[in-house]
Amino acid sequence: MKVEIWSDVMCPFCYIGKRRFENALQQFENRNDVEIEWKSFQLNPDMETNPSINIDQYLADIKGWTIDHARDLNAHVTQMAAEAGLTYNFDKAIVANSFNAHRFSHLAKKNGLGIEAEEQLFKAYFTDGKNIDDLKTLIELGKQIGLDTEEVKQTLESNAYADEVKHDIAEAQYLGIKGVPFFVMNSKYAVSGAQAEVVFEQTLQKAYTEWQKENPKPKFEIIEGESCGPDGNC
Repeated sequence: MKVEIWSDVMCPFCYIGKRRFENALQQFENRNDVEIEWKSFQLNPDMETNPSINIDQYLADIKGWTIDHARDLNAHVTQMAAEAGLTYNFDKAIVANSFNAHRFSHLAKKNGLGIEAEEQLFKAYFTDGKNIDDLKTLIELGKQIGLDTEEVKQTLESNAYADEVKHDIAEAQYLGIKGVPFFVMNSKYAVSGAQAEVVFEQTLQKAYTEWQKENPKPKFEIIEGESCGPDGNC
């Protein structure tokens, strides 16, 4: 069963939602039948990368808030993240456009490392205070998850995977997705936001039950004979 997840690297609720979903999936007895695909979404496509601006100041400027209000909200989200086992350091966060990070994620997905890429991107932004729009940073993250360094460099120095990112965003618009994280299970059930683990558990079970009916496992009439099993016994 396929689970598609739209998110943006700099969305604090996306990382929290990721961890809650993963915890729910770990408790799901049929988790080995679940395929996860991360998809791109940009909360602010026009954001300009600027390491000199504090994230509190940036939010205050674009939202029309006071600095204190921005700090209070980030402190609240930091506490939510801590309850999910995550460490947020908003004082280190770098204001950065996420488009190149999404291109990096698509490269990783092509190499079967999409989930690993998302985890490292979130950690880089929220915990380590790294610039997720910086070529050297993305090359290093690629190296950490097992991507070829030269392939990452060539990809990001070109326009590769730009169309894939735009396609994900267009698909989200077509589906009416207005905020992230957004989880779609079996193309039928959706969970919006960083919901409680029990919500993910219930939706996974409901979606999987239907998927199982639609995709029954084949039943064979077996004629037994001498054979070898996966444990090495013959």
